[in-house]
Amino acid sequence: MPLWGATDSDESKPKHLTTAQKKEVFANASGWVVEAGSTQSGNGNTSATPEVLVAIGGLATSLGSADITEIDWITTAADKSDGFSLSVRVFFNEPVDVDTSGGTPYLAVTNGNEGSGSGRGPHNLPYASGTGTNELVFTLAIAADNAATNADDVLSIGANAMNLNSGTIKDAGTATASTITNSSSIGSDAGTLTVTA
Repeated sequence: MPLWGATDSDESKPKHLTTAQKKEVFANASGWVVEAGSTQSGNGNTSATPEVLVAIGGLATSLGSADITEIDWITTAADKSDGFSLSVRVFFNEPVDVDTSGGTPYLAVTNGNEGSGSGRGPHNLPYASGTGTNELVFTLAIAADNAATNADDVLSIGANAMNLNSGTIKDAGTATASTITNSSSIGSDAGTLTVTA
């Protein structure tokens, strides 16, 4: 079994890394690299050049289009009475550029409507930040006591949750459209978020 690969699957990232560490590793023109500012590099400078873990010239180009490798919640608590920002981080296997001139991409969060009533959701979180990196953040502010959620609602991320909405997400520095589909298992890795009173 090789110690790393040159395909776009998450399993191709260096094998000695934990699942959490793989979130900070992506492909670029130099090979598999750890993002700047990562604790893995020992350098807290987020403006530094990414550290090369495995040198494979032209890796990002040979992988083809960027793929979603994981989706995580940034929001850890959702209190209906106080209001909250619903935020999600989407990890790609290589850096991507977001263009919002035609429209703003969003990520749909499903509301299971476990609280009283029905008809709430999905919640469309517009793109907020991350262009030029392998991590995009999507955020939606929900005001205090807003009808968008009720206590006990369970929020989750399903399959194919991202929508370009006439914007674009492309491999960084290229015209290659990134793959924005995700399986429900990637979304379920994020778990669920339950709204409290």
